[in-house]
Amino acid sequence: MSACSTMNNDEAAPEKYSDLHFDNKKPIELTVKKIKVKSEFSPSFTRPNVEHLFPISIEKTAKTWADERLDAVDFSSDRVAEFIIKDASVTEKEEKSEQLLQKDRLKYHANLSVLLRVVDNKSSAQTSVEAYRELSMPIDTNIEDKEKYWNEMVVKLFNAFDEHMEMNIHKYLNMYIKGNNTITEY
Repeated sequence: MSACSTMNNDEAAPEKYSDLHFDNKKPIELTVKKIKVKSEFSPSFTRPNVEHLFPISIEKTAKTWADERLDAVDFSSDRVAEFIIKDASVTEKEEKSEQLLQKDRLKYHANLSVLLRVVDNKSSAQTSVEAYRELSMPIDTNIEDKEKYWNEMVVKLFNAFDEHMEMNIHKYLNMYIKGNNTITEY
């Protein structure tokens, strides 16, 4: 009986990757009634697109970012913020080695494109961010190592996205940030 419940030392459990969270940062308080999060991205589930193989979904992480970083704080207004995911894709491309003793490589390109728009019955304003990361690895990399590299790629993608989206909100949507008293003219 006990032999059935134990694993060999050679059989390590696969590593689990946790979803990314952004609740350790101060939320951006928008003077809107509510925030609508939606995705216009549709994964194809066919190569060269491989986002469905990643241990952490870029699309789901973008939704988590909006839920944890954006906060609606003016329930008496007619304004609504729309957080729209335009692209959350990852493509894979095989690159043949030009040198005799080097292995062929797989190149991954992750892309995240998001639009944040604030609308009311009189006006609208918007900002967008397009973030990407690229990664290359030998074609014979095992799946555990691929998942580790893919996870690191997504973490770096969202570090860049978080920084640029917050900067864009403060620059282009500053009139909708709670406590902001200046309006930038363009």
